[in-house]
Amino acid sequence: MTKVITVEEILRQALLYDFYGELLNMHQKNVYEQFLLEDLSLSEIAQNAGISRQGVHDLVRRCQKTLEGYEAKLHLVERFCSIQKKMKELERELDSYEKTGGDSGELIRRIRQISDSVMQEL
Repeated sequence: MTKVITVEEILRQALLYDFYGELLNMHQKNVYEQFLLEDLSLSEIAQNAGISRQGVHDLVRRCQKTLEGYEAKLHLVERFCSIQKKMKELERELDSYEKTGGDSGELIRRIRQISDSVMQEL
């Protein structure tokens, strides 16, 4: 039975690879890039790499587990996503202020609050 992978899972795997991919060896990187970034099938990758389809499947799973392990220890993707969310919140605050011409003191307070939160993430 084939497992359906959601867009969110693909994006998460891509982020994990962006942050930790350099920690994989060249063979792992090559196979994982073909699977994740080039969207090749296991059979296509197996043919390119000269290994079995099952070997590709196992290697991809090991790479995913390795990348998840790095994230469990370092939390770089989690921090990145949190900071990205806070930056979007800043944009919403500024957009709201531009549209309504609200209280500039309140805007400054909110920006400082969000900025402090981002600094704590770093």
